[in-house]
This record gives sequence, C-alpha cells and structure tokens, in this order.
Amino acid sequence: MQTDSSRDALEVSARFALIPTTAAFADAFCARHAIERAVALRLRLVIEELFTNTVNHGYGGESDAVIRIALALDDGDLVLQYEDAAPAFDPRERWSAPPAGLDQSVDDRPVGGLGVHLVGELVRDARYSREAGHNRLTLVVRR
Repeated sequence: MQTDSSRDALEVSARFALIPTTAAFADAFCARHAIERAVALRLRLVIEELFTNTVNHGYGGESDAVIRIALALDDGDLVLQYEDAAPAFDPRERWSAPPAGLDQSVDDRPVGGLGVHLVGELVRDARYSREAGHNRLTLVVRR
C-alpha cells in the first residue's frame, strides 16, 4: 500500500480472500479523513461489487492478476479509482436502466445485473477509460 496525506493506493491479486483487505483499506482511509460511517459502508459496497465482478466476469475466476484501488479526497469529494486488466468493460452502460425482472420476486428474478446497477446508484459521477490494456473507472461516491 502506498500512502500520502491525500491519496492512498492498494494493489491486490484477484482473489476473494482479499475482499476483507479492500474493506480494511477503505475503512482506514475513511477513518483517517473523518468520513461518515454510512459513506464508508457505501464505499466498501462499491469496491466489493467491482472486485467481485472483476474476478468472476473480467478474469473468469480467481487469479494472480492485479486489481488496483486508489482513494482520494478532491474538494471534499470521495474519489475511488478502480483499475484492472480484464477485457474492456464500461459498467456505466448498465446504469441507465434497472436490471430485467427487478419487479419480480427474488425466486423468479434472473440472476445478474443488480450489483452493477446498485453501484450506479451509489455514485454521483463516473468516468471510464481504457488505457494500456487496463480498465480505469473513476467514481465519486455519494456523501
């Protein structure tokens, strides 16, 4: 982990056992910057959803492939930068409409799409780019 007063960065392998490491990283950043608990929990949820999707769908399973997470404060905004080397994928394309079957019971609802939709609801600004074979998602988490 690299740390300075305004930006923290974490680099981990794409392994589910490291989700608690990402949560601890987010919690430590939020505690150090006196970010409200509710916001910290939203941040953790966003990171976990992105991480899980990268492992399952981007990398096709657990691996030693790298996931990079950076957190910063920018004029009071909580900014998350998330990067992986999975195939190109811009999750913002799925944020505009709720996933299919959302009005159905849990047992009848098709699997998939809810998490990425939830991420879209928890952020107020998002940018995506594909650079040097990496997906780079920059999100401003709602406070």
